[in-house]
Amino acid sequence: MELQRLTKEELTALYQNEMTADFPKSELKPLAAMLRLMDMGRYDPLLATEDGEAVGYAMLWLPQGREGALLEYLGVLRGRRSGGLGTRILALLADRYGQLFGEAEAPGPDASQEENGLRRRRIAFYERSGFRVLDYMCALFGVRFHCLYRGPETDDRKVEALHRSVYAEYFSPAHMERYIQLPLKPGEAVKPAPEWVEEAFPGQEETYG
Repeated sequence: MELQRLTKEELTALYQNEMTADFPKSELKPLAAMLRLMDMGRYDPLLATEDGEAVGYAMLWLPQGREGALLEYLGVLRGRRSGGLGTRILALLADRYGQLFGEAEAPGPDASQEENGLRRRRIAFYERSGFRVLDYMCALFGVRFHCLYRGPETDDRKVEALHRSVYAEYFSPAHMERYIQLPLKPGEAVKPAPEWVEEAFPGQEETYG
């Protein structure tokens, strides 16, 4: 299996054809934000191939200091699932970046029993793939997540600082205060947000939602 970095055009096609079907809108960052991060050199959209055939993908947000990577999205293409490909892609990513941060939506009263079961299975998959659940949670744009980590660091506070820096190096303090609750303190209410809200580029008035 190999990982190939996508061009902006290839990412656009994958986003429209696969990712919008694989992830709910509340969890899916706008394509414009991904392309902006690519322009900044802070995003790696990767396609996993085997014997020249696409089998899956991973989207990673890079800290400014390149200390690991935040795994935003992992997907196995339809028709290739349940064959262990996701675990193999994660192993390649761990070798490539050294350490990986992750976020998995937390079970809770906001979801059905079926959805909560899916969320628990997703977390268990990451644990089987070498991740551990950290001692803090986060809420991003109104969605509550368990925080995950795969790598050599054993101090959750150091992991938390690196995890938070991915967002803090990109968003303004005001945007962080409004939309990024990392960590989510015990008993802290999740601030409502309709979906990912992208800050305007410098000098622009509009935002991207």
